[in-house]
Amino acid sequence: MSQNPELPTAVIASGGIVHDFPASSAELATVLAECGFTDITVTDDVDALFSGLPGRSGRPLVVMNMLRFRMELDRYAHLRDEWALTLSANARTGLTDHVRGGGGLLAMHGAAICFDDWPEWRDLLGGRWEWDRSCHPPYGPMAVTVRTDTSPVVAGIGDFDIDDEAYGFLDLATDVTGLAFSAHGGAEHPLLWTRRVGRGRVAYDALGHDVASLRLPQHRTIVSRAALWAAGADSSLPS
Repeated sequence: MSQNPELPTAVIASGGIVHDFPASSAELATVLAECGFTDITVTDDVDALFSGLPGRSGRPLVVMNMLRFRMELDRYAHLRDEWALTLSANARTGLTDHVRGGGGLLAMHGAAICFDDWPEWRDLLGGRWEWDRSCHPPYGPMAVTVRTDTSPVVAGIGDFDIDDEAYGFLDLATDVTGLAFSAHGGAEHPLLWTRRVGRGRVAYDALGHDVASLRLPQHRTIVSRAALWAAGADSSLPS
């Protein structure tokens, strides 16, 4: 795809446990390049990235492909020194001001579990993991139901099957309207939403466990469109 003058730069906040983030973040960078982004960087220095957002030229699209939190449970003890994260006050303010001031945020998969000591993260993202309630079935085949044709992010995309993890029973903001769903535990759970926060745009995609998920054609199209929508490149989306 040729360069799109509407598109800002993009930066991928990457890293964490359980997942192969170097591989999936590299794949996300390829997806963004296919969309027309021409300046894409990947970093695992998340606190520095968010703290520095107010000083960056323009407003980059921030893509979160990470799984980092306090890791207070005993089962995470062996990972805590390397991957536990509590965002600084400057980082929290930087990310919030970026979005509310007109920047874009595309959050993937484990982003809903991140920052479990920052209650306002739910208000920014639209939903977050609750340790005593949220869950997902084991990684494997799952059905995704697309329930709306009113959003350009899913226009023309029918239901599809994918190998992934279906996050469910999240703590959702009241204004979240799901665009795609998966059923488990006796309920349907939104896997995808878009929302406006202040002057900015936020898209969350609960899928994206691995590279294979990002390469499934239906899902790759969704990720591409979600990135373009979050970046404000409406003319690149289906009308």
